[in-house]
Amino acid sequence: MDDQSLRELAEYLAEKQPDAMLGHHISFGQLTVEIAASRAPDFIEFLKTDRTCAFSSLVDITAVDHPNRDKRFDLVWHFLSMYQNHRIRVKAQVREDDVVPSIIGVHPSANWYEREVFDMFGILFSGHPDLRRLLTDYGFRGHPLRKDFPTTGYTEVRYDDVLKRVVYEPVKLVQEYRQFDFMSPWEGADYILPGDEKAEEKAK
Repeated sequence: MDDQSLRELAEYLAEKQPDAMLGHHISFGQLTVEIAASRAPDFIEFLKTDRTCAFSSLVDITAVDHPNRDKRFDLVWHFLSMYQNHRIRVKAQVREDDVVPSIIGVHPSANWYEREVFDMFGILFSGHPDLRRLLTDYGFRGHPLRKDFPTTGYTEVRYDDVLKRVVYEPVKLVQEYRQFDFMSPWEGADYILPGDEKAEEKAK
């Protein structure tokens, strides 16, 4: 869709869903609509069932962490309309302790997407039938895609031959992080590299 068509779609949504829409912008040929998180199921159902929109396919649900912001997370839904051949991005700002209504009633395929967002970011969804971790272990602590999550994690898992079971232990680094200067081997080299003698002979 061209930008004019996207602007017309944004105006149509603002007219039909004034209580849900907080704003919109167009970038990279795609419309992004900002909504109130509490209105997500109603707004998304409208996107799916309205003939002008017909966004029948849920492509993805993800989030972005802004740890210094009061509403820490941007919760993001992506939809595709195969009938109108266009896409839309829906965003809602969410506090760390907010509970967002699940959209499983509108898109059953949201089940595992919402579980992944819960696992990776810790965002809770009300009305989800099975909100538990999806990618990490049951005993995992923290949420790996939060920007304050340490790169090493908090615990490590290993099989203990003596106890004959899997054990969880605090992370112990076997060595200090190595410092890399990312300099090419040829930068600042104070020695002769193989083949350099040929260049010197040609120069004579």
